[in-house]
Formats: sequence, C-alpha cells, structure tokens
Amino acid sequence: MTEFDPTPESISTERRWQQGEDTFSRVYDVVMGITSPTPAAEIADIVDCAPNTAKKHLDRLVDMGIVSVTGDGRPVQYERNEGYLEWQDASRIANELTVEEIIDRVSELEDERANYEDKFDATDPAAVNAYEHDNHETTHDRMTAVSEWRGVIRDIRLYELARQLAENDGHLIPA
Repeated sequence: MTEFDPTPESISTERRWQQGEDTFSRVYDVVMGITSPTPAAEIADIVDCAPNTAKKHLDRLVDMGIVSVTGDGRPVQYERNEGYLEWQDASRIANELTVEEIIDRVSELEDERANYEDKFDATDPAAVNAYEHDNHETTHDRMTAVSEWRGVIRDIRLYELARQLAENDGHLIPA
C-alpha cells in the first residue's frame, strides 16, 4: 500500500456512538434532534439498531411524555414533545434563579413584547406581514424582528412557568 492509498474501510469506518452508550440513550439523543415526525425505522438507521428495538425505546419515551406519536398512517411516526422540552427549560430556570429574579426577567420581557407590539401595531407576530416592503433589507429586518418577538413570547411563557415551579416547590399549583 502506498502513502496515497485510501484507508481500509474497516479502519476508516468509525462508530457513530461512543463505546458503552446504551441503545435507549442513543434513541433519546436522536429523537431530541429530529425536527419533524419520523418513522421508527429511520430512527433505527440513525441509531444503528434494529427497528423493533428503536420502536420499543420510542414507545417507552412516549409513555414518559418525552416523545409523541403523530398521525394515523403507517408507519407510525414519532416526534419530540416540545412541552417536555419547555418543562425542562422552566425547571432549569426555577433552579438557577430566585423568584424575584424570575419576576424581574418577566417584567423585562413584557417590556420587550410591548415594544414589538408598538413597532408593528399588532398584538400577535402572526399578524405581521414581513413581505409588505419591496426592499430586501427591510424584509429581512422585519423577519428577524418577528422571529425575535416570537422568542420573547416563548420566554415569557417559560419564565412564568418557572415562577410557578419556584413558588410551589417544583409543582405548578401549591401542594
């Protein structure tokens, strides 16, 4: 073999997963990264396991509320539960900040939301037409602002949830 020969396939093919990582963890990691409903067989291909194994772990994640099943068609498709991710984010905020800090942040976010509402003369980002200008830069700026406005609204929701969790020892309502 000369120094320009390709590396033999057995050496160049590296495992996509770290040694010792179990299949359930791999399925979890993949499903947290998918952005649209995906059949178990496709997830199995990515995870490098049998489709039945992926389905077993996906069904367990469904039972845990981490993943949801979409559609009535065959094959069944799975997607991450965005509510689960929001709950994780709110729990993290509740653990990292005091109730007062959370309330202050909500106040700042509500001011930002009010500024967007004034700027666009609307109370909902969905009501804003980013394409009503012929200028590409203006359109791009409006699209960016609307996206940021949606982020502010999401953050208000997260911080309000975090406040409830922090005030009620990790519960949404007082125990």
